Amino acid sequence: MTTVRDVTAKAGDEPITMLTAYDAPTADIVDDAGIDIILVGDSLGNTSLGHDTTLPVTVDDMARHVGAVSRATDDALVVADMPFLSFGVDEAASIENAGRMLKEEGADAVKLECGPHTVDLTEKLVQLGIPVMAHLGLTPQHVNQYGGYPRQGTDQAAAAQILDLAREHEAAGAFSLVLEHIPSNLAAEVTAELETPTIGIGAGPECDGQVLVVDDAVGLSEWSPSFAKQFGSVREEMESAVGDYIDAVESGSFPADEHSHESADLDEIY
Repeated sequence: MTTVRDVTAKAGDEPITMLTAYDAPTADIVDDAGIDIILVGDSLGNTSLGHDTTLPVTVDDMARHVGAVSRATDDALVVADMPFLSFGVDEAASIENAGRMLKEEGADAVKLECGPHTVDLTEKLVQLGIPVMAHLGLTPQHVNQYGGYPRQGTDQAAAAQILDLAREHEAAGAFSLVLEHIPSNLAAEVTAELETPTIGIGAGPECDGQVLVVDDAVGLSEWSPSFAKQFGSVREEMESAVGDYIDAVESGSFPADEHSHESADLDEIY
């Protein structure tokens, strides 16, 4: 089974692979494929729960999906995303919420959308035995502050802040760092500055690893961000299969004889 130490050991040596998963069947497929890390992202708010943003996702929502993924995963490191306002407000509540994902739901680590307010919390969680994956750059829980999902770190001041926060979270004990939707040259600089491995999403090729939302990677989403790539057409396959099912039922070709069973013991009831 992949451990936090396995992930950190790959930095600068072997690319780290990470995908999201939100349910047991998907986790089973992704795990069997040999992925290093499965992130149970709060992006499930968009992909699975029908919300426009991640903000409505609750701790109970995350716990349910983290448990499902953990139970279906044998080899990958399972990371639980901590949802909006579940951390960084009150230290005791933050620790309880993060600890629940490991103690009750079987996750191996948690991910925090980070800022200055999460440096001390990261250190405290790590001291308590809760590994932390930090997340800088575009942090979707700040959608209302950003007014959307714009690229981050595009000027000198913003880039310097991201680099400083990366260093601070490394010093606080984060075992890895997600860099989302930032200039590739900034991501390369952060990666060069840190011993902690970086995992990019829309951050260019110089990170130590890459992550995508699984719906984007397999072609299930109707829309994907410009920095994502579809490696399959699952949506087309599902649409075709559902269409064929409807046609078969309407034409009477399903269920056929091989899909049914008659019991001789019931002859006397007629």
